[in-house]
Amino acid sequence: MAGSLLMTDPTAGLPEIRRRTRRALIGSVLPAGMGTSASFAATSLVAEDITGSDTLATFAASMISIGGAITAVPLGRYMAEHGRRPGLLRAWVIGALGAFFAFLAVVTEVYPLLLIGVLGIGIGQAANLAARYAAADLAEETNRAREIGIVVWAGSIGSVLGPTVALGGTGWIAADLLGLDELAGPFMMAIIVFTIAIVVVDRQLRPDPLLLSQQLDVAGAEQPEKPSLYESFHKLATHRFAAIAVFAMAVGQGVMVAVMTVTPLHMDEGAHETHVIGLVISLHIVGMYFFSPLVGWLVDRLPVVLMVGAAGVILFLGAEMASHTDPEDSLGVFVGLLLVGIGWSFAMISGSALLTSAFSASERASVQGAADFTMVASGATGGLLSGVIVEASSYHALSHWAAVLALSLVTAAAHQVVTDAKPRKTTTA
Repeated sequence: MAGSLLMTDPTAGLPEIRRRTRRALIGSVLPAGMGTSASFAATSLVAEDITGSDTLATFAASMISIGGAITAVPLGRYMAEHGRRPGLLRAWVIGALGAFFAFLAVVTEVYPLLLIGVLGIGIGQAANLAARYAAADLAEETNRAREIGIVVWAGSIGSVLGPTVALGGTGWIAADLLGLDELAGPFMMAIIVFTIAIVVVDRQLRPDPLLLSQQLDVAGAEQPEKPSLYESFHKLATHRFAAIAVFAMAVGQGVMVAVMTVTPLHMDEGAHETHVIGLVISLHIVGMYFFSPLVGWLVDRLPVVLMVGAAGVILFLGAEMASHTDPEDSLGVFVGLLLVGIGWSFAMISGSALLTSAFSASERASVQGAADFTMVASGATGGLLSGVIVEASSYHALSHWAAVLALSLVTAAAHQVVTDAKPRKTTTA
């Protein structure tokens, strides 16, 4: 039915298609987010049990970010040619396979197998990130950030449940019912929830939002050709709004991943139980996702540079609060990681909306892939360096310097405001 509408009139039934697209994305991102967050919460603990090294533990956790980084550009280019649905499907299939290999790593205590598995989960995470752009493909200009926020928020339900269920209920199933290590439970759950996401998006995400968006743009005006890989990165660097958009996402991701990666190890050093660590990560993910519709509403109505500056301030406060928390205490990391999550949400949604509005549908997916590569690579770098810094110095030093880095968003926003104000002063003189 939807296919016949597309062939005759691209705008026919568009409101209903938008609603169906939103439902499909919510129904797939929710379980996929649950699998990714559960895996992230368990990975550093599994790696430390196997190797006894904080550096190797944080390296293993960083493989999720590395998997997302190496996938972002090819996934974006694949979607530009074939649509959102085929790209999401393939990435989540690899995510499910990765969870299976990570499960085997827990059972066999083979560290390299864990790295391979978590890398595959990271590829699944790339699809979680790309899904937010699918929400914006058909959105009206005045509601674009809100649509992104709704899909990001939907991921919060699964992502918040992920660490708590994974380090609690699934651990009990693995240990008491199956006689396995309790940390095998999170990866068992990840296999199941990635499979649910695959089924939902395969059956429900029709018509493809990106392909329909391209068809609507072609009906309205002649579109530029899809940019090459070099052109995609060049556009990010030279387009004024794209540059600040990708900078906001990269800094937000780097600060968030750096602090979140080592927090479970910091709390474990203070002899906190695993379910308490899971609650901290869950509250952090609440901050990342729960307020996303409100953040999207603000981004649609206020200058984006103000939202970028607000992201920097909130990230700074959260990371600095975590830096002043001793291993035996928990209140500082509970509040600090909640604020880091909220700051990440401001950076992610404002950057994503600005990036989407800056380019046509034919250019969009390739450029978004390049932007996500930059963002996730920043997160991977933060995750890798976090373990090195903590081993060489302390968790306090790592969180403090992450807070300082967050202030660069305030500087960038202030520079943009001053730059925009200069022409107005000249013309009124």
